[in-house]
Amino acid sequence: MKKRRSLRKKKREVRRGVYLLPNLLTTACLCSGFYAIIAALHGKYLIATVAIFIAFIFDGVDGRVARLTHTTSRFGVEYDSLSDLVAFGVAPAILAFSWALEPWGRWGWLAAFLYVACGALRLARFNVQVDTAEPRSFRGLPIPMAASLIASTYLLFHHLGVDPETKHISLLLMTYALALLMVSRIPYPSFKKVDIFRRKPFSTLVVMVVTLVVVLAEPPIMLFVLSAVYLVLGPANAARGWYVKRVDAVHQKKAHPLTR
Repeated sequence: MKKRRSLRKKKREVRRGVYLLPNLLTTACLCSGFYAIIAALHGKYLIATVAIFIAFIFDGVDGRVARLTHTTSRFGVEYDSLSDLVAFGVAPAILAFSWALEPWGRWGWLAAFLYVACGALRLARFNVQVDTAEPRSFRGLPIPMAASLIASTYLLFHHLGVDPETKHISLLLMTYALALLMVSRIPYPSFKKVDIFRRKPFSTLVVMVVTLVVVLAEPPIMLFVLSAVYLVLGPANAARGWYVKRVDAVHQKKAHPLTR
């Protein structure tokens, strides 16, 4: 009975139509990701990287617009995930393989495939848990941030003129690590509850302006640093939480020793 009601509800939602604005933004994200694939296949890695970051911007905007305008829908959630798989799963994998993983042969294309597969699993898990998940955090590294790290790594290595051997080894290890982090249960901050329309302390604006200036001064370096910081944030918070629990457990044992 519950399954039938759920199917009927989904059919009614489709019949009523879809919200244009957020889904158009999602389509723009999908288009950018598709263009990144075409550029990477033609060896235009810089253009592919820029297209991935443009998709990243559209992906960040579409969900926020849907929430602000109260136009969220199940269709939008599913469409957004399909778009993300192309823009942040397939596109970065092809970029990484064409640019740095191809010399590894089997291990190279397996790394790229594992990245896409884990990204798909990550998105499927998110869709299943979207109604019950904690809004302040994600379980596992979000696929857009994984794509951001691959894209920013290309910008950094291109800027610094890193030698091919370092590039090949770094990307192989990074791709496997990102794939595993996406399907992990490590919590990462979502920033969904950050309300930019409410009053904030003046210092917050100053920090944001300074950050913007620093990023604009050295985009290749700072985009990589910001992506890497977010990557480390999850394991660091998880380790901190584990340590706090251990300390609390020790204190409780000392406060309430076992008596015979």
